[in-house]
Amino acid sequence: MATVVAGARRRAQRDGDRQIDTAHLLHSLLESDPEVRAAFESGSQVARVLGYLVQRSIGYGLRWQSRVEGAQSRVDGAVGVTPVAGWSPAAVAAMEAALARAAERGDPQAGGTGLAGGTDLLAALVGDVDCRAVEVLRRAGVEPADFCRYAGGPSRQA
Repeated sequence: MATVVAGARRRAQRDGDRQIDTAHLLHSLLESDPEVRAAFESGSQVARVLGYLVQRSIGYGLRWQSRVEGAQSRVDGAVGVTPVAGWSPAAVAAMEAALARAAERGDPQAGGTGLAGGTDLLAALVGDVDCRAVEVLRRAGVEPADFCRYAGGPSRQA
């Protein structure tokens, strides 16, 4: 997960965004985690999603720069998440949900070192119907609910 976070941070800085958001996390997951890429039906789905994410970095995401993602998020009540400097509330909620998923299945790394797997984070991202990662998936023609089943957890979509 350190690789995913570092990649998301670099993307946010390069894109001129004030915060790491869920689309940054999704982009970094796709680039760094083969298990997450394998969750997609096909390589063409991955390519379409990456295409939208690249468009974001060259202007597609400009409309997102003017608002904070997740102020009204539904994942684990993101409105009440502890603020983390440089992170959107939805991204913080997704990371917290990923850690909770890992801890629930008894992952020994989840508690002490705060590590979760890429599919834990993917499931957390798609669990927030209002986040930017889900918007990107839908625009690329990918059904976010499919990933909740793949990752073995219930959808938190309302």
